[in-house]
Amino acid sequence: MKQKIKPQAQFSFSRLMGLVAKEFTQLRRDRFTFALIIGLPLIQLILFGLAINANPKYLPSALINYDTGPFSRELIYGLENTHYFKFMYFPSSSKEADKLMVSHEVQFILTIPSDFSQKIVRGEYPAALLEVDGTDPVSVGYAVSASSGLMQTIFQHSPDLPGGFLNENKTPADLRVQVRYNPSAITQYNIVPGLLGLVLTMTFVMVASMALTREKEMGTLESLLATSLLPSEVVIGKTLPFLLIGYAQVFIILLMAIFFFNIPFLGSFILLLLVTLPFILANLFVGIFFSTFSSTQLEASQLSTFFMIPSLLLSGFAFPFKGMPIWAQWFGNILPLTHFNNIVRGIMLKGVGIQEVFYDVWPIILFLLIALFLAMKHYRRTLD
Repeated sequence: MKQKIKPQAQFSFSRLMGLVAKEFTQLRRDRFTFALIIGLPLIQLILFGLAINANPKYLPSALINYDTGPFSRELIYGLENTHYFKFMYFPSSSKEADKLMVSHEVQFILTIPSDFSQKIVRGEYPAALLEVDGTDPVSVGYAVSASSGLMQTIFQHSPDLPGGFLNENKTPADLRVQVRYNPSAITQYNIVPGLLGLVLTMTFVMVASMALTREKEMGTLESLLATSLLPSEVVIGKTLPFLLIGYAQVFIILLMAIFFFNIPFLGSFILLLLVTLPFILANLFVGIFFSTFSSTQLEASQLSTFFMIPSLLLSGFAFPFKGMPIWAQWFGNILPLTHFNNIVRGIMLKGVGIQEVFYDVWPIILFLLIALFLAMKHYRRTLD
């Protein structure tokens, strides 16, 4: 007996449209996926289109001018006309200027000796000193290139210049460039220390949020309700293992940086470990805060992405921080990674102490307290 073959259904455009409408309805109801589809491209477009600038200008600079003659003023105006230098600080001594550079306030220090103009008039070829913060070679690279060969251009049409220089096309003075902390402009000196904070951020924001969300999915979080644990005890108990893992990552990355990449470590190792604690905790509590809004691990990873992309782009790790517009710098200063990058580079490359890193530690602690408050508040609601 032959089995009847069921005739194959014909393609129906109306059925297809019904299925498409159903998928759009599900996407609209899935707020996290819908926000990721719409919000993430907008964030990337705004950050890459408006905030990122690989050729930063008007970089903060310090000026020590011991000369009152006309040629020192022409040198200052000439450097500012390149649009790379913006003299915002006027310290009275080299010691004060060094403090500004160590604390990341300035990236250049121009020192003009007292007899600069007199020596030019006498034809003695004086020199001015331009000190450069080499911890971020990408940020200062264009400015250093613009300053080379600038002396002859600056004084080319100077009415006070002796005629011999104009006739013989000589350079009346020299601008000596001294790159500090990274004289060879090695990119790894900037990238590898910054990787420490980036790895910790990516690890703990995403892993902490996904780990706690996984307990929701498995139902193990409900078992906590049967215990006498307080929400604060639960949060502390969940963070301690991650804290130990974080310090293990710190040791591994630092050992690789020192012995494999030959990155100098001029500061205190104990100080770096101490200031790492609030940074790790800040990222952990951000992850815990995200987990309270997530019902699945996918949602937790999606929420973490909204925090990690600005941290990557606006912290000064991938692109020069000073090259960003003011609004982007304000937003970047809120992120803990921005300040932690300054701390790590300062301790490793500059050998700074507790007094210098304090200005970057307190914003991390403030962020930590806010993240802790939000995590505790919403985690208590989750348990309830």
